[in-house]
Amino acid sequence: MAGYPHRRFVVVGTTSSGKSTLAERLSARLGLDFIELDALHWQPNWTPAPLADFRARVETATQSGAWVAAGNYHAVRDLVWPNAEAIVWLDYSLPLIFWRLLKRTFRRVTFREELWNGNRESLWSHLKLWSDDSLFFWLFKTYWRRKREIPQLLALPEHAHLAVHHFTHPAQTERWLEGLPVRDEPSGYSPP
Repeated sequence: MAGYPHRRFVVVGTTSSGKSTLAERLSARLGLDFIELDALHWQPNWTPAPLADFRARVETATQSGAWVAAGNYHAVRDLVWPNAEAIVWLDYSLPLIFWRLLKRTFRRVTFREELWNGNRESLWSHLKLWSDDSLFFWLFKTYWRRKREIPQLLALPEHAHLAVHHFTHPAQTERWLEGLPVRDEPSGYSPP
């Protein structure tokens, strides 16, 4: 990759931090495959893929030498992180992420956006603030845990090879992204 040393990235952060959006933009800019772990995990009707199937899909997706994966799934971290060369951690403030989640949810519900494998979000599932079905519940459940967990994971010897890009504000992320070279076409992987 002319002008940039890394060819395999993983983008992490809490729900609605912008992982998939950044990963897709980064993959387009550097000419890398885009791997959205949610798309490999969620089957129709919001049914999680069996673990063996999910892991096989991730293994297949990461076979190419150049990719950007978006997601925090611990069930496949051992497949993604050891093969990555860099990690991008979107560590934004809770009010910013909450606002983004609110806007994104209303947009997706209003326009009936299809996400993965025919799945669409429903407003009712998100209003059930006591349920794991609600991304608002999930945000509050995982926000502080991710802030503690990610630095601990990055400190492990098996992750010492990862170049870390830690951003605490979208403006930092945007400056970094805009400073990257523009590269040729992706190698062609697309999720099933």
